[in-house]
Amino acid sequence: MNLQHVNVKLLVENSAPIDLEPLIPVFHNWIQQQVFDEMLIDVADYRHVPAGPGVMVIGHQADYSVDNNGNRLGVRYNRKAALDGTNQEHLAQAARSALIACARLESDDRLKGSIRFNGREVEIFINDRLLAPNTDATRAAAEPELRAFCSRLFGTDDFSLSYATDPRQLFRAFVSFSKPFSTAALLANLS
Repeated sequence: MNLQHVNVKLLVENSAPIDLEPLIPVFHNWIQQQVFDEMLIDVADYRHVPAGPGVMVIGHQADYSVDNNGNRLGVRYNRKAALDGTNQEHLAQAARSALIACARLESDDRLKGSIRFNGREVEIFINDRLLAPNTDATRAAAEPELRAFCSRLFGTDDFSLSYATDPRQLFRAFVSFSKPFSTAALLANLS
């Protein structure tokens, strides 16, 4: 299975509701400065959609967002353009991009510390229903790749992996671990 269109979502701490409006000028600044490898084009505000995509910066090859899909607030990287390389390289590229975006948001003074990775939960999606339908066969084919990648990312095999099973949803793995990690520690594990 060739895993393309990999999405990684880092769940954030949100004991209190987070105002996503301050993200709009932050994302506009990302476009103006072209802070990522992908070409960033526009900002889309979907805060009015309950449990929706939140605020997104739209790019040519990928999108970045702080979304609330499934009522789970997180920093999400959505790779839209296909990549050359192995599945492990595709997973690492998406995770690295999500972690860098999250680290940028965590350190942006305009957000006053409101966006923080919770240190324990990551979701991995394949945003291609034709390539990776949400079936038992896809889960069986993808699980060895996901386990190998998560072992590298977390530097341990002490994590749990579960899956969304509704065939109407994207293929999605839920990864959780017992000890918290920082974005910097996870980025170091990927280097």
